[in-house]
Amino acid sequence: MNIAPLNNWFNNSGKTALIAGPCGAESYQQLSNTLTDLTKNNIRPGFFRAGVWKPRTRPNSFEGKGEEALKWLKDLKKEYSVKTIVEVANAEHAELALKYGVDALWIGARTTGNPFSVQEIADVLKKVTVPVLIKNPIHADLQLWLGAIERIANSGITQLAAIHRGFYVYGKTKYRNKPFWQIPIELRTLVPQLPLFCDPSHIGGSVDLIAPISQKALDLGFDGLMIETHFNPAQALSDAQQQVTPFQLNKILEDLICRQKTDLNDNDKTKLHELRNIIDDIDEDLLNLLKKRILVIEEIANYKKTNHIAIFQLERWQEIIRTRAKLADKLGLNRQHVEKICQLLHEESIKHQNSIMNKLS
Repeated sequence: MNIAPLNNWFNNSGKTALIAGPCGAESYQQLSNTLTDLTKNNIRPGFFRAGVWKPRTRPNSFEGKGEEALKWLKDLKKEYSVKTIVEVANAEHAELALKYGVDALWIGARTTGNPFSVQEIADVLKKVTVPVLIKNPIHADLQLWLGAIERIANSGITQLAAIHRGFYVYGKTKYRNKPFWQIPIELRTLVPQLPLFCDPSHIGGSVDLIAPISQKALDLGFDGLMIETHFNPAQALSDAQQQVTPFQLNKILEDLICRQKTDLNDNDKTKLHELRNIIDDIDEDLLNLLKKRILVIEEIANYKKTNHIAIFQLERWQEIIRTRAKLADKLGLNRQHVEKICQLLHEESIKHQNSIMNKLS
């Protein structure tokens, strides 16, 4: 994919690339008041965001002002000398946004999950040069996310970025959408030149989680943040609980620690090289132990086959989980992490035993 570097098209005036603005464009005055407060707090986002069309899960809630809001943004863009960005969910949205001079577009999670809608938007974008940012789909499907990015890239758009907004999971967690950080990390591995933003507002779903999620994203090498801000969140017509005031946003940004990604000095390179060599040796030891484990598993499988014993033994599996969890606690290791490793080892053990048990003699 031909992807332009972020600094070629994004005006970054702070510690990190920032997209900020309210969840929804509710009124001209609301947008103006938010922009005024951003200015008072010395925040100048690269793009001022506002939801013009709001894809609500159920009807009869605030679904945006549509074309009317685009007119407000067009006027405010001139008044405050700010670039604007809105979400588009279909080709008509994209055409209208471009008609009113919106500077950039983002594709939301629901739309990313629909290749037909993404392709329709991509067809509209063949006529223009405009930045497009693509949120991950609602569910944890990396290929679907990557597919949407490829469709937009194939339309000729080079000013591209991805936005990580977390993934829906059933049941109650502390997050509105679980981050599953390994998925955006894998996306970066597959497309290293693609700028990556984090949306802590939608991951956290509450004001108190925005700062730690933002810091985690920067620690993982994300290029920027998209944060919802409203001059008076208590009056917001949507997602009031996850919008911060411009004053709160300024505090979050001031406290962020931006760490080096590249261009390490010689001392740093030498020290990291030494430590990574140690990790390499440990990994080699681990792999050798895994090989020994597999050899024992083969003996177990052959014994079970000869004596007509079922592969899966519930009591043994429960014993493994119980004893390894206790050992993890004793060693000061993360219990959940150890349990995940045991689960992976057990799945491989079952698979390997099954291949031996069903192998023709």
